[in-house]
Amino acid sequence: MSKPIVAIVGRPNVGKSTLFNRISRDRIAIVEGQPGVTRDRIYADAEWLNKHFTLVDTGGIDRNDDVITRQVRVQAMVAVEQADVIVFVLDGRSGLTAADEEIADILRRSQKPVILCVNKVEDMSASWEIAADFYRLGLGEPYLISAEHGRNIGDLLDEVVRNFPEDSDVEEEDLLKVAIVGRPNVGKSSLINKILGEERVIVSEIAGTTRDAIDTRFEHEGQKLLLIDTAGLRRRSRVAEDLEYYSVVRTLRAVDRSDVTVVMIDGTEGLTEQDKKIVGYAHENGKGIVLAVNKWDLVPKETYTMRDYEREIRDGLLFANYAPIVFISALTGQRVIRLLETVKSVAQSRSLRISTGRLNEIIQDAVAVNQPPSDKGVRLKILYAAQVQVNPPVFAIHVNRRDLMHFSYERYLENRIRQEYGFVGTPIILAVKERSQ
Repeated sequence: MSKPIVAIVGRPNVGKSTLFNRISRDRIAIVEGQPGVTRDRIYADAEWLNKHFTLVDTGGIDRNDDVITRQVRVQAMVAVEQADVIVFVLDGRSGLTAADEEIADILRRSQKPVILCVNKVEDMSASWEIAADFYRLGLGEPYLISAEHGRNIGDLLDEVVRNFPEDSDVEEEDLLKVAIVGRPNVGKSSLINKILGEERVIVSEIAGTTRDAIDTRFEHEGQKLLLIDTAGLRRRSRVAEDLEYYSVVRTLRAVDRSDVTVVMIDGTEGLTEQDKKIVGYAHENGKGIVLAVNKWDLVPKETYTMRDYEREIRDGLLFANYAPIVFISALTGQRVIRLLETVKSVAQSRSLRISTGRLNEIIQDAVAVNQPPSDKGVRLKILYAAQVQVNPPVFAIHVNRRDLMHFSYERYLENRIRQEYGFVGTPIILAVKERSQ
């Protein structure tokens, strides 16, 4: 299932970021026990009425023509192109402006559901007069809110989820879904072409599917896979080729749909901040992760080049040190088959289940070797553990006091479980619960 994307757009200083923070802080989807990774505030996973979606913040669309303003405008338009629903934020204090009318013209042409959101309306006694001004845009009923005070946010979100695509809650066909993601020009298309060139059992190609990508079914040694090609959507000419924001928005959708995410890293450039954000998003969403270092044929080699390169990546991705690294060349085909084998191995790890008896034996042995933390004479006691979910694996750990479970001890227990069963390439989640819960 792919989560809908909701883009917040408007001119500068109308309260877009305040609204973004209000929705994400109050309604963000939190899985108890899931380790957190710092992410750029440009997007957040949110939920309303049991509908999960990705909320995207954008820079203000301005009429100025300097370079920075043009880049911000392009970024906002990219978000509009990728969004399922657009929240058009306006300023109720200043009223309708010429810039608002120009943005409205652009949004009409997008043919996407547009929700008028008039912000900074603290005094509802004048709501009719304020709303009348914005009806002139011809984009439907304005929703008058105060993002700062949280007023009428629920009504706004009701309308947002009402406009989600009908297929947003539909489970996709049971295949091993693999997303190939990474920064622009890292070699995603070359890798996909090499895979499909060598694995000639292609069942079908599906263009579009409302996901703005090319999905390709194929089979490798009896395993049916679906490649989610984030490089399938061509940029329009007006979008700068080096605009990394564009790939981020598409990547969120691809990762959401995948079972295993292959994050491609440019071997000639090394790990970048955007690579970390992509890995972090896949990690937080419980996806299998494989790191593919591409263009390895172009990297000058010495005796320990691969070892040192892997150590550098591990140091930059401490939260995902379980992810396997494969050094490949999409151009020559070097280790591409090994990459496919690794993807299948990671998928198996995501569905691995440990019996309750064996899991408690592992926990008891871990406690015997390293005593749990204590506070003011009270020691953490682990009473019982059980695996409650697969894809990704989730373990419920029942304790006497949840506040005594220090992050470092939680990581220690996770590492002991991995020592016994591997769980290669998949995050495992420890949901720590007190006895009374």
